[in-house]
Amino acid sequence: MKRDIIIGDRTIGDKHLPFIIAEMSGNHNQSLERALAIVDAAAETGAHAIKLQTYTADTMTVKGAHRINDKGSLWNGRELYDLYQEAYTPWEWHEPIFKRAKEKGLIAFSSPFDESAVEFLHTLDVPVYKIASFENTDWPLLEKVAGTGKPIIMSTGVASLADIDEAMQVLRSNGAQDIVLLKCTSTYPASPENTNLLTIPSMERVFDCHIGLSDHTMGIGVAMASVALGAKVIEKHFTLDRKEGGVDAAFSIEPDELTSLVVESERAFLGLGKVQYGVQTAEEKSKIFKRSIYVIKDTKKGEYFTKENLKVIRPGDGLPPKYFNRVLGRKAARDFKSGTPLKWELI
Repeated sequence: MKRDIIIGDRTIGDKHLPFIIAEMSGNHNQSLERALAIVDAAAETGAHAIKLQTYTADTMTVKGAHRINDKGSLWNGRELYDLYQEAYTPWEWHEPIFKRAKEKGLIAFSSPFDESAVEFLHTLDVPVYKIASFENTDWPLLEKVAGTGKPIIMSTGVASLADIDEAMQVLRSNGAQDIVLLKCTSTYPASPENTNLLTIPSMERVFDCHIGLSDHTMGIGVAMASVALGAKVIEKHFTLDRKEGGVDAAFSIEPDELTSLVVESERAFLGLGKVQYGVQTAEEKSKIFKRSIYVIKDTKKGEYFTKENLKVIRPGDGLPPKYFNRVLGRKAARDFKSGTPLKWELI
């Protein structure tokens, strides 16, 4: 079932560079000007995509439904409705944000949080839909998104193996063919210790699809490690400056970090290569710097080779060092000057 997936002008697949997504979320701080500046900054880093979240406070919850009571949470004491009212991206902003992204060479898409959001995003012809972790068990939403026929990227936070399997069955049975699952730990921020990147190759085997990482840890170290384990997509929350605040700013990366992620993830991917032993073509010129056996003292014909007149040194023009003990006690076939590489015909 796993195959290359085309999203805009990018390809997600085993032979392609990791697809880097800058997640804007609520970091626009209710300013369209700032949202457009985030798009511009993401484009300058070399990221491949910018992602929004499409909901309103009213499509997410109702006022009075829940107040967060978790001292470890960035949003402790906040009512959910008020939090979403602060963080949501006005739907009328989507078109200008997507337009700016296209002008800057970025792929723009979003996470719909209900069926009306899917319909709205369909009018904007998004190239891919993202299912957020907290929505990965919302079967009606999954059915709606699968019915679009577009590629789907789905985060797997707060979900059991059975939950993910059921979600995949819902998506596939409703027409979805191109699916990427993202390993995700839905804590904000997440710690490296609870990220468990070793799950990535397991998920690939179990679900026979491309796997990526939705990363809420600080910095880019965890994201970089995911590439070595097969991550084809990396999603990171992105902001212009953490000090300027915002609902997700504390665990978002800044432009210089996103630039590093783009550059270093490419290097990490290229560095994976293939299983390789032996001297590569690129290394041929370096063979001269291997050690070999050299005459290090003027030696007359007929004299014995000893540790006094032979030594293993650089460069590698003489016999390999593994023959050192075999040539000790043998006679010189001619006169030698110090600095002569030892060859079999000279013994």
